[in-house]
Amino acid sequence: MDEFLQFLFSGLTRGSIYALVGIGFAIIYNASHVINFAQGEFVMIGGMAAVFITANAGLPLIAAIPLALAIAGVAGVALERFAVAPARGASVVTLIIITIGASIFLRGVVEVAIGKRDYALPAFSGDTPIRIGGATLHPQSLWILGTLAVVVLALKWFFERTRPGKAMLATSHNRLAAQLAGIETRHVMLTAFALSAMLGALAGLLTAPITLTRFDIGIMLGLKGFCAAILGGLGSPYGAVAGGLALGLAEAMTGGYISSAYQDAVAFAIILAVLFVRPQGLFGRAGTERV
Repeated sequence: MDEFLQFLFSGLTRGSIYALVGIGFAIIYNASHVINFAQGEFVMIGGMAAVFITANAGLPLIAAIPLALAIAGVAGVALERFAVAPARGASVVTLIIITIGASIFLRGVVEVAIGKRDYALPAFSGDTPIRIGGATLHPQSLWILGTLAVVVLALKWFFERTRPGKAMLATSHNRLAAQLAGIETRHVMLTAFALSAMLGALAGLLTAPITLTRFDIGIMLGLKGFCAAILGGLGSPYGAVAGGLALGLAEAMTGGYISSAYQDAVAFAIILAVLFVRPQGLFGRAGTERV
């Protein structure tokens, strides 16, 4: 039971990170039909920007966090404005290649500007482990789990109660009808990319105190987030949360009870099985791909 609890805590922690990244994929796909493979780089930008700000500007972490999120939001807007928008109407493959190229560009910029080595952020509330039963839980894990819960509630409020959120929903269902109703869909696109980038950066900020951060950390986290989005049903933020948690638990249990050599492979094995058996995702409905 002690081992099971330890693997459970580990799975929920990593699953929450995958969920935050997967939500970003879902939001952009809803608004623009673009699968943004630069999403992982926003995770990297969040952690690396906070490291750079605290080290060079002398600001405390509490001040560096909103600045890092703002930097990621600007990067997301720039991606949409200068890379995705000019190719509007291009094929899906072309748009995917554009986002992959953007991710390589962002990774290269950070590598040159900050460096290649690993960097760490201090834990938000200390490193003293919390004992639950016979297992231990890092305090940062509580921040990760709590932040995911807050994000889910905030997104629900955003989509159901605010004009920008309702405009994003309308655009996701029918872009032309939204335009005819007077919705500025260009603003919706910018909002979606900024929101997605900030969610990715938030994941990077939360995980950096545990796993460190470096210029290429977004590659694998981006792929895992994409797997979470597909597993939950691409286009559903809430499905991405369920998919991310399921994926994190599957990885933790595989690494704990079978071998850690297979814990990365299990994500891609699951996603292949889902695409063959249930392409709409485990938590999606057939024929639907929107919020």
